[in-house]
Amino acid sequence: MGAGPHDMMTTREVADYLRVKERKIYELVRDRLIPCSRVTGKWLFPRRLIDRWVAEHADYAGVARPAPPPVIAGSHDPLLDWTARESGCGLAPLPGGSLDGLRRLAAGEATLAGMHLRDATGDDYNVEAARDALAGMDVVLIEWARRRQGLVLAPGNPKRIAGMADLKKRRIRVARRQADAGSQLLLLRLLDEAGVAADGLAYADPPALSETELGLAVLEGRADAGLAIESVARQLKLDFLPLAEERYDLALRRRDYFEAPAQRLLGFTRDPRFAARARSLGGYDVSGLGTVRYNAL
Repeated sequence: MGAGPHDMMTTREVADYLRVKERKIYELVRDRLIPCSRVTGKWLFPRRLIDRWVAEHADYAGVARPAPPPVIAGSHDPLLDWTARESGCGLAPLPGGSLDGLRRLAAGEATLAGMHLRDATGDDYNVEAARDALAGMDVVLIEWARRRQGLVLAPGNPKRIAGMADLKKRRIRVARRQADAGSQLLLLRLLDEAGVAADGLAYADPPALSETELGLAVLEGRADAGLAIESVARQLKLDFLPLAEERYDLALRRRDYFEAPAQRLLGFTRDPRFAARARSLGGYDVSGLGTVRYNAL
């Protein structure tokens, strides 16, 4: 039976699709060499990931694979933006949210992707998301920084907001990020932990596309509160209510880690100006910068 038009293929369908025996597929699954997921006891194979996996393992007969564009996709981070400029690494930030960054990295549309996605099964960050979105790729996660996240509030906190539960008060306008931003996912998680229904809040639209945009919405009076990192509050002289510490990682291909742009970016973090900038921005702990948090085999 040939593979159907569905996005998810069964073991038999992917074997037909790849023109191999089912036994070979099970061997690849056992050795974690093929992208797949287990749902209700059955192995399923996303067609788009299988196509990408085949392309990744193609023999280019000595022809160099095309390099990804010099882009840092994913979550916005002020310290990373500054470092990209000051280091002269040639990489241009293209913020679009953590999940968008993973999609762009998977599609070969970025060299690096910044992300801060808390794992669903624990208090670790980014590993589960990278395994799922970048299955079959030679990807590594490099720690960039630990960041304090919390509510950014108007100077003096005139609405007397003391926690997540206060966001459901009348006339409190909440700034939010786009749906695939790590900060938006964290906001939903914190609301759930506080027993606050996310769909019952009064949101200030449109969604902010970066940490700084969210802070500006509060500063300009378009919102009363929003979730962002401490450095944004300090830059804009806003009040800040800390709620969580997160780990922000950089995802990239192993081959790209050793190329000049990534090496220049990471190498600049040893410059004394980098540590001084992290201190001045506030809310950063860069003591673990450069630690490998995940290395796909």
